[in-house]
Amino acid sequence: MSIKEQLKLYFIMGSNNTGDAKPLDVLEAALRGGVTCFQLREKGEGALTGEEKREFALACQQLCKQYNVPFIVNDDVELAMAIDADGVHVGQDDEEAGRVREQLGPHKILGVSTHTLDEVEKAIAAGADYVGMGPVYATISKADAKPVAGTELIRKTTLIHPDLPIVGIGGITLDNFAPVIQAGASGVSLISAIASSHNPYETARNFATAIDDTIQREGISS
Repeated sequence: MSIKEQLKLYFIMGSNNTGDAKPLDVLEAALRGGVTCFQLREKGEGALTGEEKREFALACQQLCKQYNVPFIVNDDVELAMAIDADGVHVGQDDEEAGRVREQLGPHKILGVSTHTLDEVEKAIAAGADYVGMGPVYATISKADAKPVAGTELIRKTTLIHPDLPIVGIGGITLDNFAPVIQAGASGVSLISAIASSHNPYETARNFATAIDDTIQREGISS
């Protein structure tokens, strides 16, 4: 499966994102529902650290392996390398992407959050396999979220770099995801839409089906 295909339904979650639900139960339900990539983002109030974080990461990784879904670690290269994760995702305020690529080597996945064309160019030069763009819409999942970006950067980037895998993130729902795909993104990233869902399996399944339908309707190739 290509990177573009893996980005189609990209679930991002930490142990503190699922409310009263058990995070591993939420992750497994989402995987069963059709999530195609998972990123462990263990940040914010109540986030695990140290050995607890490592054990949680290993449990998430095992579930991802069962469903043959890439397991990405957010902004923790040391942990990712220690447990042989499939890759790392970094933001603009995290470790520099080029250095992360040097540490990971050529065969691991590197994702970079971008908010401008200049950041996109730097991410490509650093060896990024894909870029995340957003927040497309207003979001409450990240306290440090940038201003709402809409889909224009996705559209511009796709025109300049048609082969670059892009995933949209930020406030994405079943009602508003289609413009993200139509603008050129390979897929969408979700945090609260799945993590806070009363039925994460059904939510993931509905998203997977709707995205497939949109891709088919628009005649988009992977």
